[in-house]
Amino acid sequence: MGRFNKLAHAVYDCEYHLVWCPKYRFRILTGEVVMLARDIIKQLCEWKKIEILEGNVQRDHIHLVLSIPPKYSVSEMIGFLKGKSAIKMFDWYLDLKKRYWGRHFWAKGYCVSTVGLDEEQIRKYVRWQLKKDKDMDQDKLLK
Repeated sequence: MGRFNKLAHAVYDCEYHLVWCPKYRFRILTGEVVMLARDIIKQLCEWKKIEILEGNVQRDHIHLVLSIPPKYSVSEMIGFLKGKSAIKMFDWYLDLKKRYWGRHFWAKGYCVSTVGLDEEQIRKYVRWQLKKDKDMDQDKLLK
């Protein structure tokens, strides 16, 4: 159970691989801008209790593997991360406003894929649970 996280009424392992890029795929994430982007994303994830399992900021896109609590939807968290980080980036670097008019720093879309347990491992676990329940029922009948 060490791999799972806990909330008040849930035990979960919800991991997602996320990728998004700046508008027009400009290679803007370099130097001080990349350090600021990393710090902002770390801070925003801490606010929402999102665990960053892996992260990589490239010159023209961001890769993250996040553990997102089930109380949040993936699209909600992407909107939060992209929206708040754009606002903070524009506040720190006024020159970005010239390049990205309308305060739109990130491109509209994103890519997401789930990172989960092996399907065969889950099937074995379900079969094991069924066997365990049958064994418990059998024990009750014998007593």
